[in-house]
Amino acid sequence: MTEDRSHLSARTGLVLDRRDLMTSAAALGLAFGALGGPALAEDAPKKGGTLRLGMEGGSASDSLDPRTYADSVPIDYGYQIFNGMVEIGDNGEAVGELLESWETKPGATEWVFNVRKGITFHSGKTLDADDIVYSLNLHRGDTKSAAKDLLSAISDVKKLGPNQIGITLSTGNADLPYNLSDYHVLVVPNGFTNWAKPDGTGAYALESFEPGVRVLTKNTGHYWKPNRAWYDSVELRYIPDAAARSQALISGQVDAVNRLDPKTVGFLMKSPKVSVVQTKGTGNRFAFVALCDDPSYTSNDARMALKYGIDRQKIIDTVYKGFAQVGNDTTISPASPYFAQNTPPHTYDPDRAASLYKKAGSPKFRLQVSEGAFSGATDAGVLYQEALKKAGIDLEVVRVSGDGYWSNVWLKAPFCAVYWGGRPTVDLQLSQTFISTANWNDTHWRDPAFDKIVTEARVELDDAKRKQMYAEAQHLIADNAGMVCFAVGDYLDGYAKKIRGAKPHPRYDLCDQRVAEKTWFA
Repeated sequence: MTEDRSHLSARTGLVLDRRDLMTSAAALGLAFGALGGPALAEDAPKKGGTLRLGMEGGSASDSLDPRTYADSVPIDYGYQIFNGMVEIGDNGEAVGELLESWETKPGATEWVFNVRKGITFHSGKTLDADDIVYSLNLHRGDTKSAAKDLLSAISDVKKLGPNQIGITLSTGNADLPYNLSDYHVLVVPNGFTNWAKPDGTGAYALESFEPGVRVLTKNTGHYWKPNRAWYDSVELRYIPDAAARSQALISGQVDAVNRLDPKTVGFLMKSPKVSVVQTKGTGNRFAFVALCDDPSYTSNDARMALKYGIDRQKIIDTVYKGFAQVGNDTTISPASPYFAQNTPPHTYDPDRAASLYKKAGSPKFRLQVSEGAFSGATDAGVLYQEALKKAGIDLEVVRVSGDGYWSNVWLKAPFCAVYWGGRPTVDLQLSQTFISTANWNDTHWRDPAFDKIVTEARVELDDAKRKQMYAEAQHLIADNAGMVCFAVGDYLDGYAKKIRGAKPHPRYDLCDQRVAEKTWFA
């Protein structure tokens, strides 16, 4: 479908006649499980109660510093305590949060953002332009922030007035507001450094923080967003085991969970106590990633042997019970209008895999997997091992601890399991994962031609040309990079029947990880 974006012109100074995401539920393939139907009078939002979340996607090494966030649990409690600069709406569009509006000149290198007025931090300080400038600079210069790459084109950010900032880019980027929606880019007061006692403008203030165990927050009682944040408090419990999460939901120990097990979700859908929200085709990208600068994977023939040696459909049928689509070795979702239709997934071909493996010198393959990476990673790894055996290739599969996986294994192990969540634009997805200099380039694949394509696509407003550029970028990844993205899984969230307001979101699960802000008890 073609999206009319002309309504953005008054806000941005540009008419962006292109499609970043499918913007209707039908186009996104969003399914509501048991939550469909018209709203009833008793469904009207009402305050009260403690929302109890049971979640996978965190560890004992989690921090309150948004620069360190790498998985769902920190994102969720981050959005409870802080606000971002820009929010992604239910239709996939960038909408104002603490930056309420913006405009740019042709070329998209000079931007002006207006800071929302009348907002106070938990400490009582009033939000102003200095806070925005400081919060942006936390991710620039000498920093280990995962958002550094996304903001690397910012050459200057300055205060223009008490409630206005200016941003100058070294190269134009019409998607800058989407970059500012990244979950790392949360707002704190100017000069703030005490992350043990976070000071945000979110609906909830921190009560206690036990990483790896639970996080408690309490409603401040004066949230600035109308019709949001209905709960008195939120208790987020770390429950890494999928079966334990499901049981906790059915037994009433928790009110909402993420990442339901596809093997048992059909049973849960029949439960009178549970509602399931399914977001189809835009969810987690399940992959195994090999470091291209490691001796075992330096040869592209070795990497291609890995891609032709995996039986993607068997993993989807066996591990994900059909709640996934075949991946094509990039992180671009098949639901994206920029998905490269002319770059089909590498089909399972043991003979071709064997030939490529021999050509590469028969290197040793060792894959580290963990349920801390994603549910089903271990089973998927075992099926991968079996598929490669048919090609005469030995794959050693090593199961490692999920605790600290993202700091101890990912980006360090030569070959490991990884999942990538959605991003609101193709540029964000490609830039954060595959640009040569990206901190989160988890295959260490570097190609100047690819970098050039992505950089130039940022300012290309001709939709047809942009689509061609992104297709070429995906083709380069699929045939050269070290990612074996075998599936794009559906988001599967479970809710107690008393929860209202929950629905799919095109970016992340659990209402874009804003479940504490967007839902309420019937």
